[in-house]
Amino acid sequence: MLSSEEQLHIIQSGAANLTPLEGMKKKLDRGTPLNIKLGVDPTSPDLHIGHAVPLRKLRQFQDLGHMVTLIIGDGTAMIGDPSGRNSTRPQLSAEQIDQNARTYMDQAMKVLDPEKTKVVHNRDWIFDLDLAGLLELLSNFTVARILERDDFSNRYHSQQPIAMHEFIYPIMQAYDSVVIKADVELGGNDQLFNLLAGRELMEKKGMEPQVCLTLPLLEGLDGVKKMSKSYGNYIGLTDAPSDMFGKVMSIPDELMPKYYRLATALPVAEVDQIDAQLSAGELDPNKAKRRLAREIISVYHSEQEACEAEEQFDKVFKQHDVPDDIETFEIELVEDAEKGGVYLPKLLCELKLVATGGEGRRMIDQGGVKINGQAVQPKTYHIPADELHEATLQVGKRKWAKLA
Repeated sequence: MLSSEEQLHIIQSGAANLTPLEGMKKKLDRGTPLNIKLGVDPTSPDLHIGHAVPLRKLRQFQDLGHMVTLIIGDGTAMIGDPSGRNSTRPQLSAEQIDQNARTYMDQAMKVLDPEKTKVVHNRDWIFDLDLAGLLELLSNFTVARILERDDFSNRYHSQQPIAMHEFIYPIMQAYDSVVIKADVELGGNDQLFNLLAGRELMEKKGMEPQVCLTLPLLEGLDGVKKMSKSYGNYIGLTDAPSDMFGKVMSIPDELMPKYYRLATALPVAEVDQIDAQLSAGELDPNKAKRRLAREIISVYHSEQEACEAEEQFDKVFKQHDVPDDIETFEIELVEDAEKGGVYLPKLLCELKLVATGGEGRRMIDQGGVKINGQAVQPKTYHIPADELHEATLQVGKRKWAKLA
């Protein structure tokens, strides 16, 4: 095992906050494996590499010899995490939560070491609380303390409704730390209040409090907004290798150091070197970005598929060839009797080349839609069915589909 100083350097790499630092040093100095906690509410079935940032940090802890407790928040998910919200989060059904949890685990284990990961479900202890137990737990916190949270405070002062069940969310998350006896808890920047609540409750229960480690949000492909499916600026963990490669190649150069540090499996010392070389202008940005794309793809697929994705990228973007692996769809082409053609924006939605009809119209108007290599003219939304038979459709630079 590395020395506590060497471990601390790796643990702090890419972290936003480590509270308290002395507490982390003290735990590491003991030389015994620590219990590292991450709680995840399975509110969505699909993950992107922004979601995987804390998973990558967990894997670093595992590689250092520590154990991970991954808490599936099937109990807390029924409350809904209010962190960063300006309105009450819709509550999910037990069936939705269970389905999302299964999908989450399949994707999370692409990053984590299953042999060093203990998976638990917090409904196993949250649902066992009777009224007396719940009241005793709630008595450890005051309303004033809960209102210190920025999102609650802002909603309160702007007279936005706050449901009573939202108040207990950070307390339930804190209770998770007590139950599993966490040494360290990970979370995003917006989770710091919840993590500190866990530390506070552990102290009140006479336990050694956990250390709180927060990680920054990862900006998406636009380099501005946080990575999110709703913004369309994400790299999904289940994206095809060729899609991943193209997406990584589209990020701004200045994001590369952050992506290397938060989204790859490279050793921290090597990332430090890459960061320094990029800052000094000693590393070609294009080569660095290509390697970044290969490293990310290798985490979720394989090195061979990463190399093949790079070859495919060059074929399409350098040689302007059509990809070899375009998916073929059998779709009934129904013409609009009044307009005299197939409504193209709807067809693009059915082919999953755009998310909405509105996006399809925008892409057409911007010249971003091609049929058999020819750009569709702006405002041309209806296409004769015979022109679409066995046609190859392209949206933007990376999305393709072929009609049977």
